[in-house]
Amino acid sequence: MRRGIAATALVATLALAATACGGDTKDDGGATKAGGELSGTVTWWDTSNDAEKASFQKIAEAFTAKHPKVTVKYVNVPYGDAQNKVKNAFSSGAEAPDVIRADVGWVADFASLGYLDEVPAETAKKIDAEFLPQAAASGKYEGKTYAVPQVIDTLGLFYNKKMLADAGVQPPKTLEELKAASAAIKAKTGKAGLYLRGDDSYWFLPLIYGEGGDLVDAKNKTVTVDNEAGVKAFKTARDLVTSGAAITNATDGWNNMQTAFKSGEAAMMINGPWAVADSYSGEQFKDKANLGVAAVPAGSVKAGAPQGGHDLAVYAGSKNRAAAHAFVEYMTSQDVQVQSAKDLSLLPTRTAAYEQPDVKSSEMVQFFKPAVDKAVERAWIPENGSLFEPLKVEYTKAVTGASSPEDAAKAAGAEFRKILKGWK
Repeated sequence: MRRGIAATALVATLALAATACGGDTKDDGGATKAGGELSGTVTWWDTSNDAEKASFQKIAEAFTAKHPKVTVKYVNVPYGDAQNKVKNAFSSGAEAPDVIRADVGWVADFASLGYLDEVPAETAKKIDAEFLPQAAASGKYEGKTYAVPQVIDTLGLFYNKKMLADAGVQPPKTLEELKAASAAIKAKTGKAGLYLRGDDSYWFLPLIYGEGGDLVDAKNKTVTVDNEAGVKAFKTARDLVTSGAAITNATDGWNNMQTAFKSGEAAMMINGPWAVADSYSGEQFKDKANLGVAAVPAGSVKAGAPQGGHDLAVYAGSKNRAAAHAFVEYMTSQDVQVQSAKDLSLLPTRTAAYEQPDVKSSEMVQFFKPAVDKAVERAWIPENGSLFEPLKVEYTKAVTGASSPEDAAKAAGAEFRKILKGWK
């Protein structure tokens, strides 16, 4: 099903949506007003990928339909560089954006450092009443709301329907079934069954959840990545590669994975809704009906995938906070979320958006919504984002065989305890 629409139609639609956007409140951040209107510039740092950024730029710039005296300065910041780049900009105040698109795991960190402006009280009430509860939770820190959920996501198993059918296999529901399916695909086509990212520890989460574990137990301030379930998860990652069920790479995982899947070099991959638009651009999916998505295969205990997504937040040092908050309200409005679901297969964070025809008709959104409802909520602690870099080092070592699973788990646990002072 084709989800793209003409750029002019997109802007026209969202220009109408912008007329419903509020924001004509007193600006305590220094923005100038003319005749009661917001004015000045709102700089937005967006971390969306190459397949998404053009749509988000058009959506953002359509904000001026309601506030013509506001200029939106759109800046796309590569996701991999964004967390540190935002921190550096906020800490120095130089060239800092007014609004950021933050991974849900970054919000508590930025808020704990005093970098984020608190969401206006009325907006915070709407978030609690109108947004998915698990999405709303990601924008809170110490009982206060610092970010508005823009999109929510989780991981699923993407598969090439034709390649699986040719090999006579069904989408695997467990990792053992995955290994059997991969063997059949290899025997029939000579191609790999699965591409497993080995350079990003986010892809480790379904494996540790599948063994009944987690990275940490925030309630009891305990590191759990190196317990029995954690060790087993590292073993599982290595076994997928040594068994021949998966191919992997220690660098440039996103491009390698997408290329392998889109070209038919790999029949399956684990990915999220953000990868749908790019996957459709591949030669294997000129017929979009050939793309299938299923739940991430279960480990020995259960199937589990992480809750992800992105929130929008306003810089506490912004000189145009009223306009910035109005921009966030617009970018997270139902009309904009429905448009993003239609064009990009991204999941809304507003509950009522799922009743809209364009969301109901999106096959990918309808798959991922039940998966999101069952996703494992991460620990919303300031150190959340900091854990992934040392975990990535050890995960990559384990997947590629540079370290044993036991040593990888032990090393990850030791690094976690350096970050989480006083934790067991």
